[in-house]
Amino acid sequence: MLRRLYHDQPATFAFTDANLAWAKAQMKKFPEGRQASAIIPILWRAQEQEGWLTRPAIEYVAQMLDMAYIRALEVASFYFMFQLQPVGSVAHIQVCGTLSCMICGAEDLIGVCKDKIAPKAHSLSADGKFSWEEVECLGSCANAPMAQIGKDYYEDLTAERLGEIIDELAAGRVPTPGPQNGRFAAEPKGGLTSLKEFTTGKAQHNASVQAAVDIGDTVKRIDGTEVPLLTPWIKDAKKPKPPAASKARKDPKPSADAPADASGVTKQEAQAASKGRPVSKSNPEPAGTEEKAVEKKPRAKRAPKKPKE
Repeated sequence: MLRRLYHDQPATFAFTDANLAWAKAQMKKFPEGRQASAIIPILWRAQEQEGWLTRPAIEYVAQMLDMAYIRALEVASFYFMFQLQPVGSVAHIQVCGTLSCMICGAEDLIGVCKDKIAPKAHSLSADGKFSWEEVECLGSCANAPMAQIGKDYYEDLTAERLGEIIDELAAGRVPTPGPQNGRFAAEPKGGLTSLKEFTTGKAQHNASVQAAVDIGDTVKRIDGTEVPLLTPWIKDAKKPKPPAASKARKDPKPSADAPADASGVTKQEAQAASKGRPVSKSNPEPAGTEEKAVEKKPRAKRAPKKPKE
């Protein structure tokens, strides 16, 4: 599928200070001269900041990584996760349309998007707040049907519930992500059938949903201040340790019956009597290692076979 840049482009692009610090930290994951390996996460952060990937953003990232613009454009146009056209200012809804979700009602969810947002995918709603698309499997098959909005999964959806979520977003509220039918995660809808002892003291939300609740707004554009910047791969430069004092050299101790030679090296291995070379004048056999001659006994002669009568 041929993907082209959108015809109406902004004039410039620049990272926020926090996003720029984040991008530079990603570059330090790679050896000097290999910073271009960070292009996918940095392009992704540019999209998270703006909502979609503009030509100035691609040029900015290419210059930042010392790459030719065409190489950065090849990456941006190859991966479908990069949006090359404007998306809704409030939310871009990605509905999973593959097997499990399709069987469980993904087409109904797509119908809601067509009715409430726009008849065609990748089109903006009349107020410019929403856009939608159908995507391949998002890996939440046990909670089908589902959709991704912003960074979060909204699972176990119905057409009615998706319509309510769009209305809540339009009103400025952020619905709680995760399962929408009361499930904690992906356990049976009727409740646990095993490991029931682990339900005591269970948190209200699973870890993914709880992180979204703690952040508060996981639909808005990312400016880099949402969570602290953690860079465990960047180690502080340590001062070089002073050289250890050289220890006095000890004279070699000869082993028993093997005194040190003139070089000071002790000969601790036994003298090998190698048989790799044949004994000759230039390689005489060491004294005491002559093999005893083995007397060959004559073979016993068999009696002649009697002829058959």
